[in-house]
Amino acid sequence: MYAGEHARAHPDRPAFVMATSGVSVTYAELDARANRLAHLLRAHGLQRLGHYSIFMENNERFIEACGAGERTGLYYTCINSYLTADELAYILQNSESRLLVTSAAKLEVALRAIAQCPAVTLCLVVGGDGAKAGPTPAHCRVVDYATEIARHPATPIADERLGTPMLYSSGTTGRPKGVLRPLPDNPPSEPLPLFHFLNKLWRYRADMVYLSPAPMYHSAPQAAVSLTLRNGGTVIVMEHFDPEQYLMLVEKHRVTHTQLVPTMFSRMLKLPEPVRRRYDLSSLEIAIHAAAPCPAQVKEQMIAWWGPIVHEYYGATEGLGFTACDTPEWLAHRGSVGKVMLGDLHILDEDMKPVPKGQPGEIWFKTASPFEYFNDPERTQQARSPDGTMSTVGDVGYVDDDGFLYLTDRSTFMIISGGVNIYPQECENLLITHPKVADAAVFGVPNEDLGEEVKAVIQTMPGVPHSPEMAAELVAFCREHLASIKCPRSIDFIDAMPRLPTGKLYKKPLREKYWAGHRSRIV
Repeated sequence: MYAGEHARAHPDRPAFVMATSGVSVTYAELDARANRLAHLLRAHGLQRLGHYSIFMENNERFIEACGAGERTGLYYTCINSYLTADELAYILQNSESRLLVTSAAKLEVALRAIAQCPAVTLCLVVGGDGAKAGPTPAHCRVVDYATEIARHPATPIADERLGTPMLYSSGTTGRPKGVLRPLPDNPPSEPLPLFHFLNKLWRYRADMVYLSPAPMYHSAPQAAVSLTLRNGGTVIVMEHFDPEQYLMLVEKHRVTHTQLVPTMFSRMLKLPEPVRRRYDLSSLEIAIHAAAPCPAQVKEQMIAWWGPIVHEYYGATEGLGFTACDTPEWLAHRGSVGKVMLGDLHILDEDMKPVPKGQPGEIWFKTASPFEYFNDPERTQQARSPDGTMSTVGDVGYVDDDGFLYLTDRSTFMIISGGVNIYPQECENLLITHPKVADAAVFGVPNEDLGEEVKAVIQTMPGVPHSPEMAAELVAFCREHLASIKCPRSIDFIDAMPRLPTGKLYKKPLREKYWAGHRSRIV
């Protein structure tokens, strides 16, 4: 089922609740709003397989902005709300979007982007018409969202068809890439097959309550929210993640399902013990995590706190393949991201030859879900094997004797020191467990003798000094637990790590300054 069907079955059930504002929207209200926007999209000339974009923070209009695309056969692109105007403009142009939904809070950036995008001729602004945000591009109408959709009927459009997101990769290694999947000519009540698979795996159901702590422009929370609504459950949407508020919301709303990233685990674990124990979390049935590797020590602490309800999966926006494990499986294969459940996994060396079990190599899948990078045939080809049968996103890992996959790093951040390959994820995972460390990044920097050496950049907990003594303490901590070659030779400090709310770390700009003046990063 989808929201329209649930609106008829139980119109007064809350579809979602905004965590901080307390705004609650029923299925009937959500369905009417999405229908009005669907009519507007058609009136703007957007027909099946057309494109529009959404650029805003989590707010009470975000879900309906997606829901309208899901029932009009459109590709809708939810864009990272922290992007600059130039970055936004690139995605708007590349996605061939003709309409943008944004918010008053993001409008200034949106207007500067639209000025570079002549194809975007209508901008709907949640919370205002943008009169005070700056000059409006001549080619684009900028109007208040609520006023504009109110001009259209609350009933379904005549030609409802299934739509789907076309999301962009994070762009840590160049320009972001739009992941385009084939879209069957189905009614919106018939979702893509992946929804049925996830529904069974995570035991979603009609009376579930899902807590969404992450930005909804990201693929994982977007899929989880959509799946909850298809089941007729209720979504609690956090406008921003706060560790104690998260625990409070679980107790207040009797949350049953949730999905997080490891940095959220770490921040909750660093709350004072009385705060952690203050809230009743007994309603939680399944806590899923993904998006970034989780330090094993952090996961063990979460299992000790929450019990055997922690599920993990590994996948990519591209949908190449999918691995998963529950708590008992993970405890038996500590550090794993699970066994393959979708796709055909291969671990290959640089010559595309299989590596022995237990040895790291690049992760390739015989693609579970067909995809291409929109308007980018060159990078689509680069992501595929020479024979076109397999795809990769550049992750590095290995498989154990039982078929469980372990991640070691992204291939682009592998360090070669004295001829030895070093995957910095292990050191990062260790550093984040230190009580004085809020966040950590490890990468290679130039070394005249060894080629590269290991560097760590640390964001400390509030009040912890950025001192040589602190650096020495952290190096000693690493040497207690890791082989010396894996440990940082030096540590620098930073006030705030360039990490997105999705959990994705932008390591590239951190590393770049250390390589200034070098034409190549292979030394």
